[in-house]
Amino acid sequence: MTGDETPILRAENLVRHFGGVKAVDGATFDVRRGTITSLIGPNGAGKTTAFNLVTGFETTDAGRVEFNGDDITSLRSDERARRGMVRTFQLTRVLGKMTVLDNVMLAAPDQPGERLRHSMLPRRWRGREAEVRDLAVAMLNEVGLEAKAGDYAATMSGGQRKLLEMARALMTRPSLVMLDEPMAGVNPTLGRQLLDYLDRLRREDGLTILFIEHNMDVVMDTSDEVIVMGEGRVIMQDVPEKVRSDQRVIDAYLGAGE
Repeated sequence: MTGDETPILRAENLVRHFGGVKAVDGATFDVRRGTITSLIGPNGAGKTTAFNLVTGFETTDAGRVEFNGDDITSLRSDERARRGMVRTFQLTRVLGKMTVLDNVMLAAPDQPGERLRHSMLPRRWRGREAEVRDLAVAMLNEVGLEAKAGDYAATMSGGQRKLLEMARALMTRPSLVMLDEPMAGVNPTLGRQLLDYLDRLRREDGLTILFIEHNMDVVMDTSDEVIVMGEGRVIMQDVPEKVRSDQRVIDAYLGAGE
């Protein structure tokens, strides 16, 4: 299944320097609405930097980012998130001194207790809190962390933190979720279940997913389209069947010595 042909995300001629090195060098790509799209390339290809530019965690030296047809190039990362674009990180970021359940609940939008005038109306915020708790418990069940709900996040393994970060991202009800190596350190069986869950969200709720992944079996079996980067540029964007046999892609990986 593929989504609406109108891109939900468009990155155009993105450039980012670090000293004398061009980490991203004119990268251009689209992500179509309602699709699962993967971003691949050898180490040093610029994938994570491109993620950072699109989500506002790095500023572009040149180029343009559009989301839902709007130019968001100058927006902060939190402003982009409020518009429905959320991400996870290769190196996970959790609130270690809070429980797993509280980490997930914190990500839920529209919590009346956060606003002063609503905090004076306990009946209103307590009802929403109960609703958020139920949603968070259901989310932890989906990602296989229900047994960890009462544990402190600091006690979790690297793979479990990946799952927690994914749960938090999905709790924000995004229209686009961007996952940086979501399967790294995750049990393969649970990883497969998560991919099936994401695919269900895509089919039933219209969620769009863009992810960086090194496991080519996951990429080729899961993706509607694949974006291939090399040396900071987009080499190719096409369906998996064409990408896997393209000589430019083969040369990019072989040339990296991997």
